[in-house]
Amino acid sequence: MWVWIIIVVVVVLLALAAVGIYNGLVTLRNRVQEAWRQIDVELKRRHDLIGNLVETVKGYAAHERGTLEDVMKARSAAMAGGQGPAQQAQSEGALSAALGRLFAVAEAYPDLKANQNFLALQGELTSTEDRIASARRYYNANVRELNTRVETVPSNVVAGMFGIHRAEYFEAEGAEREPVRVDFGQRDATIPPPAGYAGGAAPSAPAAPSAPAGPAEGPTQPPAPQPPAQ
Repeated sequence: MWVWIIIVVVVVLLALAAVGIYNGLVTLRNRVQEAWRQIDVELKRRHDLIGNLVETVKGYAAHERGTLEDVMKARSAAMAGGQGPAQQAQSEGALSAALGRLFAVAEAYPDLKANQNFLALQGELTSTEDRIASARRYYNANVRELNTRVETVPSNVVAGMFGIHRAEYFEAEGAEREPVRVDFGQRDATIPPPAGYAGGAAPSAPAAPSAPAGPAEGPTQPPAPQPPAQ
């Protein structure tokens, strides 16, 4: 009789533990989904601002067609649906690289840089980037916690039973982590050496002046006395 009671108690405790683990996993999964929705809202705002920014640049640098088209192509790729967080991060990285080239082009147009609409869009874009970075940190923190629970015992058993899987991080990888290279069309130009520099090697430091010749070091010995002549 007591054996059956103990078995029932153990089964009830295991069931309660499984329910608690499952509820914790569901809570984490919902946090991840909510955090991703926040990122998605900011990304859509970013795409809209970039579209308006390109239209503003066209009014001052219409002949920079290649750069403008690169930005719009990257923007279209980033706006494509059906992308997971990892793929979306790669698309956004490519868009950031194209946008960096656009800002490099804008440096050559003082009137554009002084345009109030351009400055306002640039400021709003910077603010949006900051919010995306904050939302990304929150999202990745929840993903890390969920993935840890999915991979560790005993919660991994419950996660496998109910089909709760790892989530993808949202972070740039590979070349997207590198800063945008800006050369203003001078990549193949020959840069003259600094003034006073001649020859293929750097000039060496001037030699220290030699000390003037002087008497030998040490005390001077008097001459030995000569014996008297015989």
